[in-house]
Amino acid sequence: MLGPRTRLAVLAGGIGTLFLVLLLSGSLSADAVRDRVDDAGWAAPAVFIVVSALLTVVLFPGPVLSAASGLLFGAVAGTPISIVSATLGACLAFSLSRWWAHDAVTELAGPRVDGLRRWVGDRGFSAILLVRVAPGVPYSLVNYAAGLTHIGLGTFALATALGVAPRAFAYTTLGGNLTDFGNPMTFVALGVLVFMALLGAWLLRRDRRAPVDEELV
Repeated sequence: MLGPRTRLAVLAGGIGTLFLVLLLSGSLSADAVRDRVDDAGWAAPAVFIVVSALLTVVLFPGPVLSAASGLLFGAVAGTPISIVSATLGACLAFSLSRWWAHDAVTELAGPRVDGLRRWVGDRGFSAILLVRVAPGVPYSLVNYAAGLTHIGLGTFALATALGVAPRAFAYTTLGGNLTDFGNPMTFVALGVLVFMALLGAWLLRRDRRAPVDEELV
């Protein structure tokens, strides 16, 4: 039976190793993802969703995956595919974290970390939605961190799907118009990204002004 520190080290080491393999192999690009599923024919959407979800688990950048979806399927069909892929990948990472690391973190966490976990878990849907909308919050790391709380998988999945939808649309649209930046949809996509950044920053600032649970002080 592995100890809690060993379990966390194995999880971090495994994810880090797979990410480095992808990085050094030159697979971290929209073109690389596109090439792997482009020949699947009618099954391409399903293949892309599975491949994209698995890549999300190993910290593959979400914007790159959404751009690849745009390259493959266009903005209209690619957007729901991007949302499903991102949500499925997030749920897989969430489940892996809960299964492998939750008990280890519970055993090792100090009062402050434990209080933070309870605070996020108690807020549930709103906490996940906030971090999905807020700019600069690492998408993949949120997936693993959320698995360490007592948030339900269904709540996590719904908040994730809603939170990633606007940016998934934007990056998918940009990916689908790489050769036509004069397309009006490109400017719409850029506008969505700017709006989401401003909205997320405002929500995060407002949230920080809210009273903090005494257990976190």
